[in-house]
Amino acid sequence: MIELAGVSKTFASRSGAVRALDDVSLTVERGQIYGVIGRSGAGKSTLIRTVNMLEAPDSGTITVDGVDMTSLGEEELRVARQRIGMVFQHFNLLNSRTVRGNVEFALEVYGVAKAERARRSAEILELVGLTEKADARIAELSGGQKQRVGIARALAGNPSVLLSDEATSALDPDTTEEILGLLRSLRDELGLTILLITHEMDVVKSLCDAAALMRDGRVVEHGLLTDLVMRPESELSDGLFPLGELPEGRDTTVIEITFVGLASQEPVITRLARTHELDVSLLGAAIETLGGKQTGRTRLELPGSPAAITAAVEDLRAQGLSVRVVREAS
Repeated sequence: MIELAGVSKTFASRSGAVRALDDVSLTVERGQIYGVIGRSGAGKSTLIRTVNMLEAPDSGTITVDGVDMTSLGEEELRVARQRIGMVFQHFNLLNSRTVRGNVEFALEVYGVAKAERARRSAEILELVGLTEKADARIAELSGGQKQRVGIARALAGNPSVLLSDEATSALDPDTTEEILGLLRSLRDELGLTILLITHEMDVVKSLCDAAALMRDGRVVEHGLLTDLVMRPESELSDGLFPLGELPEGRDTTVIEITFVGLASQEPVITRLARTHELDVSLLGAAIETLGGKQTGRTRLELPGSPAAITAAVEDLRAQGLSVRVVREAS
């Protein structure tokens, strides 16, 4: 659905050239909610703006729904952009227009007739839960309601792809959860493919099926969340399941066990202690629902001989669990 292949982008600055994107390749499957996360300056905003060619890349190709966006002329690009909605961090709404007027403005740009604009705007406002606010002015709305208008406007062209540029970063936690729930329901109801950028791991954890981590203009890690958490050295996995600092002053082995789906229902710790006769201590645990699957990580302290611990770790891995030894006894 969305494919970036070898995409690079450089900007000029007073201090010299800035490489915002450096040979980025990324694939978002149809119907996925895909999150791109990274610190400020990582290249996230530039990446998402290349998808609809608001920023033309210096090199590489960008394909959306089978169309090579980088090969299109101006008029072809205008038509192609109608199938790509975009939601902005700071709403970008017209204060001079009502809620309905903001949605209809997007339809005016697309050349939609007046009667159809009225019908379509009413349909979209009902979809985002703003029917009763159709005649309200933007200044009368809460932050969450403003973002719903932004989402409604992005849906005006009946897009197959929705881009979200830090759409929840200006919202409080409760409103953020409402907007994430709305995006999830729109994906399911309309069959959208959603690409979003964020600096908040909770957004990725709550909403996304897959994610990529960006640093210095490059994608350093990417994949399905349920695959990422099973990679022992994954930075994204550590961010999804933070278990805090290790206890100091103990000469014991500490391991972390990650499980996805049915494995979360198994009495792993009890069986480990009984089978290998180890006095297992639980140091931390976190369980989340990722990609519709119950997923978790458990940190255990294992006193015992190296041979006993090796046997225990091998046993856990034989059960299909991801095991990471985070500290070994001396």
